[in-house]
Amino acid sequence: MSCCCGEEKRIYTSEKAPKALAPYSPAVKGGGFVFISGQLGMDPATGNVVDGGVEAEVRQALTNLKNLLEAAGTNLDNVVKTTVFLRDINDFQRMNGVYAEFFVVNPPARSAFQVGALPRGAAVEIEAIALAGGSCDCDCDCDGDHCDCHHD
Repeated sequence: MSCCCGEEKRIYTSEKAPKALAPYSPAVKGGGFVFISGQLGMDPATGNVVDGGVEAEVRQALTNLKNLLEAAGTNLDNVVKTTVFLRDINDFQRMNGVYAEFFVVNPPARSAFQVGALPRGAAVEIEAIALAGGSCDCDCDCDGDHCDCHHD
């Protein structure tokens, strides 16, 4: 049996990603997965949406997403599903061009939608689900179907 740490809900943040804009967690690990809340193309240093259009926003949103994944002990290679929310579906091709730079080999499953509006007037928001990866920061004694976990 594998380490049972994934059964506990754990919250992650990163200094390299924007602070949450409302009462939600930027990244949550549980059940062997990491769930990344929707990331806007916000500069973590200023809290503002980056200038440069949809491509710049997608690049920053995916960089924020990458930084949160790394804070939770995983990476872009372990992403199994993303959802992309676009202010204008006509930006799909431009979004897709930048997205392909981040997910080069074996890209995750993905949905993309046009939405009525996004926070801060952003052009794009991207959320993700990733495998938690093999690292574990607890000591688990597993015997059959029972685990006894002790956190450091």
